Amino acid sequence: MTLNVAEAENVDNVPKKGKTYVQVLVAIVANTTILTYGFQAGWVSPMTKVLQSENSPSGYPLSDYEISWIASAICLAAMFGVSLFTYIVDKYGRRVAVLLIAAFQALSWILKLSSAHIVVLITARLLAGLGAGGCYNVVPMYVREISQDDIRGVLGSFIILFQNIGTMAMFAMGAYLSYYTILWIIVWVPVLTMILMVKAPESPAFLVKRGKNDEAAKTIAFLRRLDVNDKRIQKEIDFMKNEELTYNSLPKISFKSIYQNKAWLRGCMLNIILMTIRSNSGNLAVLNYAPTIMKSAGVTWNPELQTLSFPAVMILASFISMSCVEKFGRKPLIIISFGVAVVSHIILATTMLVQHQGSSTPGWLPVIAIVTFFAVYAGGISPMPYIIMTEMFNFQIRAKVMGGLVTHAWFMSFVELLSFTAIADFLGTYSVVYIYAGLNLVGVIVSVIFLPETKGKTSEQIENDLVKKK
Repeated sequence: MTLNVAEAENVDNVPKKGKTYVQVLVAIVANTTILTYGFQAGWVSPMTKVLQSENSPSGYPLSDYEISWIASAICLAAMFGVSLFTYIVDKYGRRVAVLLIAAFQALSWILKLSSAHIVVLITARLLAGLGAGGCYNVVPMYVREISQDDIRGVLGSFIILFQNIGTMAMFAMGAYLSYYTILWIIVWVPVLTMILMVKAPESPAFLVKRGKNDEAAKTIAFLRRLDVNDKRIQKEIDFMKNEELTYNSLPKISFKSIYQNKAWLRGCMLNIILMTIRSNSGNLAVLNYAPTIMKSAGVTWNPELQTLSFPAVMILASFISMSCVEKFGRKPLIIISFGVAVVSHIILATTMLVQHQGSSTPGWLPVIAIVTFFAVYAGGISPMPYIIMTEMFNFQIRAKVMGGLVTHAWFMSFVELLSFTAIADFLGTYSVVYIYAGLNLVGVIVSVIFLPETKGKTSEQIENDLVKKK
């Protein structure tokens, strides 16, 4: 695939109607950074057994405390990655930002190949975290800006799909392949991403922002496979220019002005609560420590292999959620998701408690509980707060608020992963899962009482609903 905008100048060979395949290819290339993050998200779970074995590549069996730092380091660095890439994407462009994300990811896997010392592994995860902090800001923005309206929703949904595919692939490789074989396979993915992104076009919106209108027109023509002189291209350029002028004419919004606006403040507080519960719902802890949790619940038949069902269910749930969110709305889906998560965690924790007291339970029960939780997490708990967030705030404050909320979400994920081992060792793993059940119950209560429905409403209508809520 050669993504060269100069091709757009060859008018005779470009169909008049336009095609979408170039946009799809570029979106796939950009989303391979999300795929690589999926590998990172799934890496700790199958590798914990290897790193804590007598033949550990680290030279000695790593402790639970060391594993918790390896697991949580990616979230700690991602907090800073959000701010770093917010600056880079605006200063140097979307394409450069995606390239840097892939570079951080490649360096992370190269470090893991060079040594399995605990300091090197944590450093590698910190580098991966910087890239992860940019993934969820940069890639959706880039894909949105290179996509035409009628396929934007489909291409935008790649992000969840690619992450879950990456996690499932890592679980599968972890069940059958050796430690270093996996690293040698994965390291080439971000390298390939960098090679392909060098040929990828810059976002037309960023080019217009920089005053490069002719280059933006050629880029749109290349992406749409249209004649560069097509009227539709000029119409799109004019729209981008007007949007930029409108944005620049607006007064600057400070955090003080957000605090002084009753609707904005309530919206921020509500989203902070939702993002806190989302990040501490148990997803990362259960995903990273899945074999340990399943063994605690009495699952004896190859827990590592059974964990393959988790990302597979998440992929299926993502597709179901995409088909339901516009039909049933955001509020019912997030309430049901939090509610089912409460029941799933209670069943899982009770199973662990029974095992801890010396009794036994059916081996399939904890597996069903975990699979059910991951289904509602991928279908509701994970995507709904982001959808609600983007719809609740108008574009004047959206970027400022979302940056802060995403940083907060990464911090909460760091806390969840780092605290899991300490609390589990002190109170028992079942106690941690009961805590997750309680947090999800808070999510149900908050969503029922305070959360307005955002489906089909303007930001102004949603703000009015927030003010009316007592």
